Amino acid sequence: MSEDLVRNRKAFHDYHIEDTWEAGLALVGTEVKSLRGGHGQLQDAYVDAQSGELWLKQANIAPYAEGSWTNHDPLRPRKLLLHRAEIDKIVARATRKGFTIIPLAFYMNQKGHIKVKIALASGKTQGDKREALKDRESKREMDRVRKGDRE
Repeated sequence: MSEDLVRNRKAFHDYHIEDTWEAGLALVGTEVKSLRGGHGQLQDAYVDAQSGELWLKQANIAPYAEGSWTNHDPLRPRKLLLHRAEIDKIVARATRKGFTIIPLAFYMNQKGHIKVKIALASGKTQGDKREALKDRESKREMDRVRKGDRE
């Protein structure tokens, strides 16, 4: 997997990530050009199951600056491309109480195709978020102390 074009940085703060999958996207040309420039946002995006298909909703891909009347709608729903067995497995796991499907990142694979990494996630409580923040801070402090001992 190559470098992320767009990343959902709040996902790991707001959710416990259970499992991840790679999915293709049905995009139009100006969306591809805009994403290659890094002009996208996944903060409020989610994945919805409708009639046996998965759709990425509320993902904001900015209109391409060089586009004309052919530019796309920035918030349009985008179809995710997965095998039927994968879709069935994801939907079955997501229907359990408290689980949702969220996008983690847009990236380009080795062939140059834009993919989205989606995850099965459960929401964190306020206490979980505080605990994670405390753990992160203590780890940083320990790393600082270790780094100071070496020099």
